[in-house]
Amino acid sequence: MGKNRGKIQDQNMELHIHEGNEKEHEENYEEPLLDHEDEKLIKRALIDFKCKVEDAIHGNYLFGIPDTHPCHNQTTKEIEQLNEIKLWGVALMPSKPHEGTDTLLLKFLKSKNYVVHEVLEKLRKTLAWRKEFKADEILEDNLGPEFQKVAYLNTVDKEGRPVFYHVYGDLKDKPMQYLEKMRSEENSDKFLRWRVQQMEKCIKELNFEPGGADSLIQVIDWKDFQGPHTKELRSVYRKCWTLLEEHYPEIIHQYIIVNVPLRYYVSHSFSSRLITHKPSNKIIFARPGKVTETLLRFISPENLLVEYGGLKRINDNEFSSEHKVFELNLKAHASTHIEIPAPEVGVTIVWDVTVVEWDVTYKEKFIQEDEGSYQVVLQDKEKKGGERLCVRNSYYINEGGMISIFIHNHINKCKKVFYRYKTKPTVPTYLLYKT
Repeated sequence: MGKNRGKIQDQNMELHIHEGNEKEHEENYEEPLLDHEDEKLIKRALIDFKCKVEDAIHGNYLFGIPDTHPCHNQTTKEIEQLNEIKLWGVALMPSKPHEGTDTLLLKFLKSKNYVVHEVLEKLRKTLAWRKEFKADEILEDNLGPEFQKVAYLNTVDKEGRPVFYHVYGDLKDKPMQYLEKMRSEENSDKFLRWRVQQMEKCIKELNFEPGGADSLIQVIDWKDFQGPHTKELRSVYRKCWTLLEEHYPEIIHQYIIVNVPLRYYVSHSFSSRLITHKPSNKIIFARPGKVTETLLRFISPENLLVEYGGLKRINDNEFSSEHKVFELNLKAHASTHIEIPAPEVGVTIVWDVTVVEWDVTYKEKFIQEDEGSYQVVLQDKEKKGGERLCVRNSYYINEGGMISIFIHNHINKCKKVFYRYKTKPTVPTYLLYKT
């Protein structure tokens, strides 16, 4: 494939860790566009790869053991099972394709720069590893409660990809003896199995059919996850990283690592430049103070967790995607007003407000608009320092009026404000207890 193959290689995303400057991060996370020649080469590589996969299945060497091997005489049933082999629910036999077969095979091709013989070897190793690791049955494993709080799948990004969170700071309160157990091979293997189990859960949310969300966003939070007590877990996580590169090609569209300690940011920025010699757009680091700004490039505010400056709350059904999210730009040292109309009585108004970064004065009040109007102060606070302000409040309307929200920006920097609201019929509490 010569010169053109090199072009594809330059454009292909790498999995080496790299922390470029923020300008690089703003510009590099999008997939590069391929020209006509690249598209022709990719199609040719896909056709070649599909032929080799078909030959490997028919020749019984997809797992590296040819049908002529004296120790491997397969039954008719085993041959039929090989012909029906699937990966993540997608048929691999090109002559009996699933709608997602091409998408899946292209992921393997891209991971090896479209070098077909290398891709076939990668697929064979992945299938052999899954068989040995029992990855297809791992969702049924009970791996204990140790890591239940660490990982959760709750939202989607702007392109509809699932967003998977790993919050390792939740392990900071674990006793030293527990983390030191990670030095043992048994507990290290348990962590690896847990990580694979989480990956398989995420893949259940993917759709490999054309136009479907066939990859996910991985958010890794390192807040409060530093120091010697986490050394063992970091070592095991590096093993996980290698495993995912080898056996889950192009499943993770983007890694976003947030709340990265400055010393780690600097040291890995230097070391990864020595390794890669060029920036990577597969992994983005966000230091404290840049977390919300970074995540909002990929995740809309209604789908970003409130802990990171969005409006989404775990296990919360108060709002849905049908409720419109409004966005305001709050200029430096300026103020803004949000007015929520409340003309209907006998309802409760619920609202969410997020200000990206603190250093604001925030006030809420209900204003009754008829003759002899009055005001009810709901909140009045001033917050300095920190990364974000997230508020949810509600008010029962017994007289027509409006909810007025005042926000003043104290610093010389523009800020984003997101808000939404809804009304819902409400029976006053005194009527519930009325006899």
